[in-house]
Amino acid sequence: MTITIDDAGVGDLLFGVIIGAFREETQEFRYEVLDVKYFRSPRFHQKEYLKQASSVVFHLLDKLRIKTEELIHICKGYIFDEAVQNLKRRYGDNRIRRVKVMGEPQRLTEMAYLDEIRNLGYEPLRKRDGNRAGSFFHMMNWLKENPDKLKYAKTGWPRLSRYRLFRPYHQVRSGKNRKCARAQIPIENEGGNSCRLT
Repeated sequence: MTITIDDAGVGDLLFGVIIGAFREETQEFRYEVLDVKYFRSPRFHQKEYLKQASSVVFHLLDKLRIKTEELIHICKGYIFDEAVQNLKRRYGDNRIRRVKVMGEPQRLTEMAYLDEIRNLGYEPLRKRDGNRAGSFFHMMNWLKENPDKLKYAKTGWPRLSRYRLFRPYHQVRSGKNRKCARAQIPIENEGGNSCRLT
């Protein structure tokens, strides 16, 4: 038997991240939300999302009552780097495999993310996976029209400081000086999810 772990929403501007767990043999699916607060200062710069993602993965495995010797396939995305180390410590190297997630686990995790952002009142672009830049600007324009929803934006990315809407989230006061906050994750990981098909 195999449980596949995937994520959705890491590279999106809105909401937190969905982490889903799917058991192929029984078609069981569970998901939890990695709160958007982990993608905002100061937690984002301290990479707290890695520890929290690991906690969510273990919680999902508990919900599915992982079986002895059951394999765990987990997305290659950086969000799971700490989770993989912890899984190997608990279950052993031979049960953990990093994979490019496709098929039903990917579809269900993506659907859960889309449902969550629709619950905010946002309607995502069609074929958004093939148009990441368009999706980003669509979400940003929606936030401009709905500033009360800025609390649901992932404002920790340093590249957002170039947009007036997000500049207040990238300024920290030190006496009379103001300086830009800097993230510690590679910029190539900010805009995409290596597990999602495009």
